Amino acid sequence: MGAEDVIGLGFAATCSLVAVDADGSPVTVSCSGDARRNIIVWIDHRSVKQAEKINSFNSTVLQYCGGSVSPEMQPPKLLWVKENLKESWSMAFRWMDLSDWLSFRATGDDTRSLCTTVCKWTYLGHAHMHQVGEESRNMESLGWDDVFWEEIGLGDLVEGHHAKIGRSVAFPGHPLGSGLTPEAAKELGLLSGTPVGSSLIDAHAGGVGVMKSLPLSKSQLDDDDRICHQMVLVCGTSTCHMAVSRNKMFIPGVWGPFWSAMVPEFWLTEAGQSATGALLDYIVENHSFGALLANRAASQKISLFELLNNTIESLAHELNVPFVASLTHETHILPDFHGNRSPFADPKAKGMLCGLTLDASEKQLALLYISAIQGIAYGTRRIVEHCNSHGHKIDTLLACGGLAKNSLYIQEHADIVGCSIILPRENESVLLGAAILGSVATKKYSGLHDAMKALSAAGQVVHPSKDERVKKYHDAKYEIYKSLYEQQLSHRTIMQNALQ
Repeated sequence: MGAEDVIGLGFAATCSLVAVDADGSPVTVSCSGDARRNIIVWIDHRSVKQAEKINSFNSTVLQYCGGSVSPEMQPPKLLWVKENLKESWSMAFRWMDLSDWLSFRATGDDTRSLCTTVCKWTYLGHAHMHQVGEESRNMESLGWDDVFWEEIGLGDLVEGHHAKIGRSVAFPGHPLGSGLTPEAAKELGLLSGTPVGSSLIDAHAGGVGVMKSLPLSKSQLDDDDRICHQMVLVCGTSTCHMAVSRNKMFIPGVWGPFWSAMVPEFWLTEAGQSATGALLDYIVENHSFGALLANRAASQKISLFELLNNTIESLAHELNVPFVASLTHETHILPDFHGNRSPFADPKAKGMLCGLTLDASEKQLALLYISAIQGIAYGTRRIVEHCNSHGHKIDTLLACGGLAKNSLYIQEHADIVGCSIILPRENESVLLGAAILGSVATKKYSGLHDAMKALSAAGQVVHPSKDERVKKYHDAKYEIYKSLYEQQLSHRTIMQNALQ
């Protein structure tokens, strides 16, 4: 493929915080003082106390992020830097989400995406409802709540018409500046002026890449109505649970409602689990058989999880269990090893494991692995039920990301949630979402909706088991799953009282 074959591009990246000075050079956000470390990754929970402080003010903007900010959002991270790295705070000229910074590097245009600002910075996107259809690159940032920033101790960020955090915003996919600068084009091996669309967070790019991947039977229904009955699971290190609606829905403990943050003119509900793929990695890597299995998988030229799935199948056959899931009847996992993002918005939540013995065998690792998958799936079931009880009508799941390639992971989710799961034809849905941004920037399509419909397609559909024994089993384990968090809260209170 030659440079002339690339007619547009878009950037998608994790919702991590970038600090640069007036020259665009990195400003350290590390206690080490290393300027190369100028990004606080989204999963960094150093700012839990700052999040608690911000939430104590009960600002009205918090109702648009589930009632509280998370340490995974930018205001707590910014407050942490101001309180702990004063020199870096004074040096920083721009604070940006990573995908916006990449777009800025490529185009020289400092316009921020509605996706990043609304979802991670408390920006109120619905301030632009009257500007739908307008050329968005020049939209003045009307959605900042200056009182909020001043109240939490970050009033200096609103100075200069919000120069440090974004003077202008754009709908995802709208063209930035004059496209690639000559310098960026040279670095990328592309043509100067190639259109660049306003960015998306990586999970949201996955949502854009998969949300209209519908089988023909479903795609014949009214598009707008159909996507309001779906939830997209973007499954990687963490899992983001994306659902859209025509009307805003305030759901306690769930981020949003975010207007036009992913799909234009729709309100986004964004739930999630902070550690899913990361949890499975943790369980395997910290087991005595983990390294051995990794080497065996490499020698067989299959993934470690494929090897574990094969081990599970063999174990089920060996023990002659009625169905694979029942292997875990004595092992239960609460998967909140990095806090609970949804539906409890509890960054202090911890993981729990019930059913350990002195067994440290390969088979025991396989049982822990499938138990963790089930725990994650029970978390998704709770999220779906919570969202539906507050106005959503979710009856179908779509899944993308690395974990969506794991057949056991997907089947357990289908069985536990009780919904069919549609997998996209394109495995790399996040990359497709970024490409869709580029296609919109070129004006090849009239907007994001048309590009999504034209460029995405459904692949395999995974249905829940029809075996009533499977449903009965998971209903029982789900009750145990819910009780584990209740027990943890009780334990937390007991120990807090003991330390007073």
